Amino acid sequence: MKKVIMGNHAVSHAVMLAGAEVIAAYPITPQTQIVEELSNMCAEGRLKAKFIKVESEHSAMACCIGASAAGSRAFTATSSQGLALMHELLHWAAGARTPVVLAEVNRALAPGWNIWADQSDALAQRDTGWLQFYCTSNQEILDSILIAFRVAEMVSLPAMVVYDAFYLSHTYEAVDIPDRQLVDRFLPPYKPEVKLDVEKPKAFGSLTTPEYYMEMRHKIEEATERVHELLPQVYAEFHNIFGRRYDVLEGYRCDDADLLLVTSGTVSSTARIVIDKLREAGKRVGRLNIRLFRPFPARPLREALRGYKKVAVLDRNISFGQGGIFAQELRAALCNEKEKPQVFGFIAGLGGRDITPAAIEEVIATADKLDEPAREIEWIGLKA
Repeated sequence: MKKVIMGNHAVSHAVMLAGAEVIAAYPITPQTQIVEELSNMCAEGRLKAKFIKVESEHSAMACCIGASAAGSRAFTATSSQGLALMHELLHWAAGARTPVVLAEVNRALAPGWNIWADQSDALAQRDTGWLQFYCTSNQEILDSILIAFRVAEMVSLPAMVVYDAFYLSHTYEAVDIPDRQLVDRFLPPYKPEVKLDVEKPKAFGSLTTPEYYMEMRHKIEEATERVHELLPQVYAEFHNIFGRRYDVLEGYRCDDADLLLVTSGTVSSTARIVIDKLREAGKRVGRLNIRLFRPFPARPLREALRGYKKVAVLDRNISFGQGGIFAQELRAALCNEKEKPQVFGFIAGLGGRDITPAAIEEVIATADKLDEPAREIEWIGLKA
């Protein structure tokens, strides 16, 4: 069934199709419609789930951790300050190996108070142990929720599905909503090997001494790295069932490019238009969209960028004192390569400022004219 729906409601439909059993809800712009629609689905009987209204995002994640630990498929959604308030419990969710799925609608962090798109909120949580998937369309949002549940439950780690505020959250697009029977083929019921059971009570959350703590962290790292092996298999199975193909990296007109633009999120779509325009003018440029941020696809990126001379990374985020986070991670991934491209880092679109085709052209023109970066960060679109 195809419906024209907003990005937030694409999440709601995906969560219903996934058969989520516990939903913890606290509203915050721009994700509020996700949990509003889920509450309607529960009230109307379309979704047989426990809908828990909580007093804060911290409590929402606490509820999800408890539900997941008890063997239920759990979901919540948030943005910006709400995600920041969850920070303590994001560590708990990963450390406890609970495969909670979180829809994270990218919104700038305060101050100044801002409700528009900016990836810094999700990327500030990059060391919490959560998997992170970034989306470019409403269809991809729905599909990524299903994929996130599948992968998270395979490796017993939580996952967040990340997309831009308003550009996707409140924008309506045609979305193919699959039949529940097809989803059930792709996403089996959640049946963890270990769970809290009142019939067989055990102690959980005990003090962990140095004798065991390091090994616990090692197992989390091993599980995270397994995603590199498992995700391509999951993508292939998804394609076989639903007909839509995804990959960790999505290239566009890259084969003969002299310069490659690396993007994530909705700017990837705008960049395609710019690439086509520049190609018509005889400039050999391509675009590479990064769909998976955690675990960071270092090896696929090294392979994808081999042979290129210049890479321009367009970040809608900022790590103060370091620059754009995608550019930073890409440079780290390439550091041991004998022959590697020059990596040019650009910051644009913070706080929801539009990244226009003209801004993307400026990024490409700047990287094209320089032999090497003049500085670590180039800011695009600053007001004089």
